[in-house]
Amino acid sequence: MAKRALLSVSDKSGIVDFAKNLVELGFEIISTGGTKRVLEENGIKVTDISEVTKFPECFGGRVKTLNPYVHGGILYRSGIDDEEAKSLGIERIDLVAVNLYPFKETIERTDDFDEIIENIDIGGPTMVRSAAKNFKDVIIVTNPNDYDMVVDALKNGKDDFEFRRDLMIKAFEHTAAYDSMIANYMNERFKGGFGDKRFIVGKRVFNTRYGENPHQRGALYEFEDFWNELNIIKGEPSFNNLTDINGAVKLAVSLGEGAITIIKHANPCGAAKKGDLITTWKKALECDPISAYGGVVAVNGVVTKELAEEINKIFVEVLIAGKITDEAVEVFKNKKRIKLFDLGRAKLEIPGDVWDFKHIEGGFVFQDADFVDEDEVKEAKCVTKVCVDDKSDLEMAWKIAALTKSNCVAFVKDSQLVAIGMGMTSRVDATKCAVEKAKSLGLDIKGASMASEAFFPFRDSVDYAASVGVKAIIQPGGSIRDDEVIKAADEHGIAMYFTGKRHFLH
Repeated sequence: MAKRALLSVSDKSGIVDFAKNLVELGFEIISTGGTKRVLEENGIKVTDISEVTKFPECFGGRVKTLNPYVHGGILYRSGIDDEEAKSLGIERIDLVAVNLYPFKETIERTDDFDEIIENIDIGGPTMVRSAAKNFKDVIIVTNPNDYDMVVDALKNGKDDFEFRRDLMIKAFEHTAAYDSMIANYMNERFKGGFGDKRFIVGKRVFNTRYGENPHQRGALYEFEDFWNELNIIKGEPSFNNLTDINGAVKLAVSLGEGAITIIKHANPCGAAKKGDLITTWKKALECDPISAYGGVVAVNGVVTKELAEEINKIFVEVLIAGKITDEAVEVFKNKKRIKLFDLGRAKLEIPGDVWDFKHIEGGFVFQDADFVDEDEVKEAKCVTKVCVDDKSDLEMAWKIAALTKSNCVAFVKDSQLVAIGMGMTSRVDATKCAVEKAKSLGLDIKGASMASEAFFPFRDSVDYAASVGVKAIIQPGGSIRDDEVIKAADEHGIAMYFTGKRHFLH
């Protein structure tokens, strides 16, 4: 008796060649609706699903495969259920190739809830789960990229237990991700995204050699296809590289095209945005060249040979850019430890995730993603007697502070980060650390703009900032001592702006 394959796919890429190969291997093809039509148009003999179910499709195609002749054919166990299957007239279905209604594409295309509901697959996930449960007897294929692999296994007798088991795992991942997407969408639509359950689904891109430390395992998972688009030009990104790359790229994108940022141990130690990238690099490096050694550099633009030669004067562990030219790559060829990545485009981009979460023991905390609104600084309220006409340095400092571990302060002068203090338990300590580091490097802070990602609880930080010549401060405001802080700014002739929005990063 010929083996039978049930093909019912939403994504029809590769399905015709797959079916032709199955026919050559002696399979009878059973199919439904659009898949059947495509196969027949390409000269493939197909048995309509209704001939198997002995029942027509109904309710506008909502019911096609939910039938004992289908699921019995998929689920019955060889050597256990043979006699019962024979008595019921149920024939084995040996291979199931199913991928599901395009729910994601539908919600991206329309807000029509009726159409969205109709693109929730019912029969497909049921067939996938049935075939996966009975993987010892049934090959389940959910990814068109696996068609060639399956054909090769069938042709060469490699469809053994381990092969089928791995396809079974993929199948359950497929339906779990699909149902998670639907549940998350419904919660976002009707419960603001905070339902009783929240599902976080990622697709593995690659394993890292280890996690944060050599005794830990690690891997990169992505929500969409952003990280798959990363061009690994030289080197292998480690677990810690990836978290630092995330910080460097987010900050470089926030500051805009033409910005360069330097990250060390998840915090900024350099940033600038001048008229050209070579000057920008030199100014970014000035902030803390000691910490920059072995750091992660993000260039929001194209790394040319000339820029590469400047960067190559120190050791950086990772360089990521919109694009690194072939001539620039050649500059680094003798640097064994440097890692080079780009996105193959003129500038850096980020996916812009709208949700954020952090693992804690026993679970995770989940929230809206934080970002600095483009009008946040523009609409900030000047609360002092003195104000400034140009708030570009305030804006740059504010964006850097928002992406730096709390408590933090950032000093920016002429579009260059000149001092930064981060991760302190006291805000005045963060201010002092930033200033003392700048002094030790001979950097002139006088005339700089300073940002604090949260309010000043006391006037001490303002007094200290005044002693080094800060001309403007931006902060959220909201302290019970705001009046004292504003008074201190007025006493020193410092312009102070309140944004009304805090940007803690813990």
